[in-house]
Amino acid sequence: MEILAIIPVRGGSKGIPGKNIKLLANRPLVAYSIDAAKDSKYVTRTVVSTESPEIKQVVQDLGAEVVDRPQELAQDETKTAPVLLQVLDYLKQTEDYEPKIVVLLQATCPLRDSKELDEAFELFFKKEKQGCDSVFAGKMLGTTHAKWRQNPDTGKYECLYDYRNRPRRQDKDRHFPMLRETGATYIIKTEVMKEVNDFIGKSPEVYFGGTCVDIDTVSDFETAAAIIEQRRSAQNGCV
Repeated sequence: MEILAIIPVRGGSKGIPGKNIKLLANRPLVAYSIDAAKDSKYVTRTVVSTESPEIKQVVQDLGAEVVDRPQELAQDETKTAPVLLQVLDYLKQTEDYEPKIVVLLQATCPLRDSKELDEAFELFFKKEKQGCDSVFAGKMLGTTHAKWRQNPDTGKYECLYDYRNRPRRQDKDRHFPMLRETGATYIIKTEVMKEVNDFIGKSPEVYFGGTCVDIDTVSDFETAAAIIEQRRSAQNGCV
């Protein structure tokens, strides 16, 4: 079974210039996701999608395959799904290659390793028999109903539940477990991704294992670097 890992890596990071190839514990950030895919028991091919010549050179120096991304798919407002579909279209047209399964690995989640990736695949294969068409990495946020967010465009606060019918603390059946996507891993059948134009299908399962730090700030780099160094020390038998 052909399983394709796609790592989208854009060159236009505004918050941290050059973020995707910035050194994290002495290695380019993107290297950790490349390693996870290459060391996986299930991934059969790994490609990096980028429009940046600088990133392309770094990725090739790491021994990874690159699919050139069109500039129109490398804008600030570009969503991820069209980038994945462009890679699939390119490989189909140039090589008549079409994987059975696609896994999206975001370079900004460097703590996701091959062990966690393979655990997510094993969950997918187990649940596929029950109708599962995709798996994504998630993290529980606890049981709550009082959830709000601030609209980034208007600055106003918006409620994500019906606060006019606020449940009491005792009404446990009206308090729902909340979770969020960590962004680390998304596994989906290729045919489903093409149908829904997204990397989460109609009947997803959630993989709750692993450790995720989503790299967005300099502080995130420092946090992830400390964890990576701890892992290296443990592997070397140090305390």
